[in-house]
Amino acid sequence: MLPNVVPSSRTKSLVNWLVRPYAFLDDCAEAYGDTFTIRLLGFKPLVFLSSPQAIKEVFAAGAKQFDAGRGQDILRPLLGSNSLIVLDGDRHKRERKLLMPPFHGAKVKTYGDDICQITEEICSQWQPQQQIVAGEVMPEITLEVILQTVFGLRSGDRYEQLKSLLISLLDLTGSPLSSSLLFFKWLQKDWGRWSPWGRVVRQRQAVYDLLQAEIDERRSQSNMSGDDVLSLMLLARDEEGEPMSDMELKDELMTMLVAGHETTASVLSWALYWVHKLPAVKDKLMAELTALPEGTDVLEIASLPYLTAVASETLRLYPIAPIVSPRISTETITIDGHTYPPATFLSPCIYSVHHREDLYPDSKQFKPERFLERQFSPSEFIPFGGGNRRCIGYALAKLEINLVLATILKQHRLRLVNDQPVTPRRRGVVIATSNGVPLIVES
Repeated sequence: MLPNVVPSSRTKSLVNWLVRPYAFLDDCAEAYGDTFTIRLLGFKPLVFLSSPQAIKEVFAAGAKQFDAGRGQDILRPLLGSNSLIVLDGDRHKRERKLLMPPFHGAKVKTYGDDICQITEEICSQWQPQQQIVAGEVMPEITLEVILQTVFGLRSGDRYEQLKSLLISLLDLTGSPLSSSLLFFKWLQKDWGRWSPWGRVVRQRQAVYDLLQAEIDERRSQSNMSGDDVLSLMLLARDEEGEPMSDMELKDELMTMLVAGHETTASVLSWALYWVHKLPAVKDKLMAELTALPEGTDVLEIASLPYLTAVASETLRLYPIAPIVSPRISTETITIDGHTYPPATFLSPCIYSVHHREDLYPDSKQFKPERFLERQFSPSEFIPFGGGNRRCIGYALAKLEINLVLATILKQHRLRLVNDQPVTPRRRGVVIATSNGVPLIVES
């Protein structure tokens, strides 16, 4: 028997999950504690876990005890069947190994200068007294980072088309209402180019056509080399000496475009909100940044203690994803003293563990100091998931968040347009800001 089944109907629960996910999780945690089961219309019952011990045991379990790719089927129509996110078993192990080199720590560090340069170029266009919206500008920066570091693209028709198409594609599922396209399979019907799902299908195919053209061009080069992620992916070989197929490459590139673009942009929008909402936070952060000597290495900037604490607290308070990839038990398994039968969907809940009062007192308050006062374990702070399914691009994401935030704050003085509170709002499968965070450029 599944524990603490939330008694609301499947339809009501799904509406809550789409429209007010974090308030819904707060309600459930208050009523049922560390472990509860939610039944969502069209999905298997999902057991939410927020006990660090339970999360630790799930992350430490052997790869054969759980499938996780099957738990992300909601993303398959958008990311493809070869995306690392939806794979399990040997296929997941192979693909992850092939993708690791571009995201290894030493390699990630080489992207630092590009991130700063991209941010400086985009922000240099801002004028005093201009109003900007973080939710519009941050995706512009993060998409540029993806196009340059992943694809090595900086200009040209293909570069411009990819930018335009990807923005348009993500906007098609960008509100709580349109997000339902991903959650209701019966809505995924192609009734022509003007139907909601028909537009998704056609724009996704247009992106894939551009990706194929880029792959073909790279493969045709006699001396294939480069520091971007795509070049390294084309050179990668598995244990049998086989390269990734074109379809594998396209699905993985699509995954990076989607997962590495909007997610990081949303974190940055939240960070700018909190820094400018709380004067004490801004003062401490600016003091740390202005104390840096001229010409400080970008990696030193990225590892500044208070800057890192601000980024971590941003990831804690309103994580971009409410849960990690659901784990589907392949056998009877006991987690934190509770035995679950095969085919149970278990999901460590990022939001709920990040709001445990025993770990994070005054958890609804933005307090970066908590990350200076103690170090949280990999089962207490889990913005990028954990175990063998931890986000492969987490190191690049952390570097990008810190450097973009630092570069913006050093280059411009900003203030919020008004004091209205900003709340979490669903955008596709991720959680973003409710109003995009409007800011005034003061200088």
